[in-house]
Amino acid sequence: MQNSYFGSALAFLLFSSTSALAQEVANAELPELSVQGASAGSLTVPSVAAQRATVNATVGSVAFVDAKDFQNRYANTLRDVLKDTPGVFVQQRYGQEMRLSLRGSGISRGFHLRGIELLQDGFPVNAADGSGDFYQIDPLALRSVEVYKGGNALTYGATTLGGAINFVTPTAQTALAPNVVRVDGGSFGTIREHFQFSRLSGPADFLISGTITNADGFRDHEAQRTQNFNANLGYQLAPGVETRFYVGVYLTDQKLPGTLSLFNSLKNPTIANPGAIAGNQSRKVETERVANRTSFALDVGKLDIDTWAIHKSLYHPIFQVIDEDGWTYGISPHWAGTFDIAGYRNDTILGLRAFAGQNSSLRFTNLAGQRGAQTLNALQSSSNYEAYGENRFWFLPDVALMTGAKAFSSNRTYSDKGGFSSNSGAKFDNQTYQGVNPKLGVIWQPVPDVQVFADITRSRDVPDFTDLTQTIGVTTQFVPLQAQRAWTYEAGTRGRLDGIAWDVTLYRSEVRDELVNFSVNPGLNIPAATFNSPRTIHQGVEAAMTLDLVRDVTGSGDRISASQIWTHNDFRFVSDPQFGDNRIAGIPQDVLRSVVTYTHPSGFHLSPSVDWVPRGAFADHANTLQVPGYTLVNVQAGFDFANGVSLFLDARNLGDIRYVSDISVLNDAAAMGGNPIAFYPGTGRSVFGGIRASF
Repeated sequence: MQNSYFGSALAFLLFSSTSALAQEVANAELPELSVQGASAGSLTVPSVAAQRATVNATVGSVAFVDAKDFQNRYANTLRDVLKDTPGVFVQQRYGQEMRLSLRGSGISRGFHLRGIELLQDGFPVNAADGSGDFYQIDPLALRSVEVYKGGNALTYGATTLGGAINFVTPTAQTALAPNVVRVDGGSFGTIREHFQFSRLSGPADFLISGTITNADGFRDHEAQRTQNFNANLGYQLAPGVETRFYVGVYLTDQKLPGTLSLFNSLKNPTIANPGAIAGNQSRKVETERVANRTSFALDVGKLDIDTWAIHKSLYHPIFQVIDEDGWTYGISPHWAGTFDIAGYRNDTILGLRAFAGQNSSLRFTNLAGQRGAQTLNALQSSSNYEAYGENRFWFLPDVALMTGAKAFSSNRTYSDKGGFSSNSGAKFDNQTYQGVNPKLGVIWQPVPDVQVFADITRSRDVPDFTDLTQTIGVTTQFVPLQAQRAWTYEAGTRGRLDGIAWDVTLYRSEVRDELVNFSVNPGLNIPAATFNSPRTIHQGVEAAMTLDLVRDVTGSGDRISASQIWTHNDFRFVSDPQFGDNRIAGIPQDVLRSVVTYTHPSGFHLSPSVDWVPRGAFADHANTLQVPGYTLVNVQAGFDFANGVSLFLDARNLGDIRYVSDISVLNDAAAMGGNPIAFYPGTGRSVFGGIRASF
């Protein structure tokens, strides 16, 4: 099986070398306006170039996205930010709700996030139990994105199957411009306003940004309003000592259109599920974040001490009204340095993390979106203690041996106070997960811009409270699940030579006790049940190539470039008692994206693209129902004026193709009559445009 992947990767490289398809304007060198010191970075937040170098020093599959790549296009969701990153599967369900998966993490979960740690500026976005969503990540408030796949996220202490994604906001030192004003909008009543303002003043610097988005949505009952505010203040306390405070406020009010049958998803994709309308289903989230990083430049290396506190309240009428309020807080010292051992270079990372949280979880019957009789009063408590380290020993000038490990202890405590007809008696449950996740690898860097690597990592995914507290009948019960464990083997190469850039990784994860979901009644938005599957396999190819095809097309310094992104997913049960060797439902086997980009020195750029899913995903683990594949054609264009003003146009799904974007995974579709209400239709033809001024 492994040889077939190497053959597939070789075929991909040959195809890419002759492809007439290509990359976003991302590759164009756009003019930057700056103030003194801008883009140079500081002790707490290094320059973007230094951030990229740190990511690329990882022994394993990683990716780096510069915000320049998407600043002059319509970037409204995480799909718009990450769609050109190989190995990242990100699909829109509705509004800001996404399916985000790396290497099949949370493959069958039809809502929110599991198996990936999201961070903003290095501070966790996930709650203390590991659950997470995407609402506080504002694409317009980002300066870069760091993607660490699988155990390669050890640099942040993350060792889940999916890894970690760190969204880095700008400081006054790294901002593309001291002032940014932007207005964009288009189809489905979408309008968005954004501002960013930053200044340097002696030892201090600050930046504030805000974005307001209003949209009616492609489907009925999908209207959303989001308000995001980010700010940071840095101060140099002494030579080699700097502190930076972060503040964020994120407000989301999102109507939920619910899932549809496959027939309606393809024939009537704009309608909402009648149950979603009757229950006035929605998600209102209010999140506030305060964090601090204080950095010390030592004689050897740098020490960062991070502290954070995040408050989140949720009002979420679905099958019941979920009313929650909770805090997450933590501290994490982290040291990284380079020194010699017997004349050989050695790079070391050491870190600790202690973080915890409590969440008050109340539930009520749903009376058209309002609270009826109370059905649950519970307290969810989580605590996590972690110690991790990674070492790269360069025993040859261009070859390093990497070793690493993480030791952890995570506790989940559930207190149900009872007293309601559906949960009459008080209940107390407690589960602790412990272990050590080792890592071993090697990297060869024959020239500065070319790397070849191979590594073996151990991952563990601890269940979150959505997994542990399941709705069974009309009651909420604590289900003591096992932690998901996996060994992942990967080999790959990345680099750039002349006009060719590439990033290719082959991986195989042998998983035990995988946390697998299936929807009990997706039409009612009842949370999916979760079980441990004894053995599964996740394997695939993550590949991208960019070529400079033609330069000086008109003799004026213009160029045409091309890129191909291919993610191959092969996720299967292994001798499962119920599903045998079936495919795990939820994610298609192949996802391809091809882009052609024309750029002109005057500032004009044009990027047609094709998104192609040859075969759709299975809707159920029994593999009785598979959605059709699809091909979407898109065009992006814009003009960047020398005075810092940019205009852009983004036209998507020009053929108005009807397709399924995501699935609320089932156990056996045939047993449910073959026409389950489990599908999220993809967005139809849409056009967005905008103007951005940087000065």
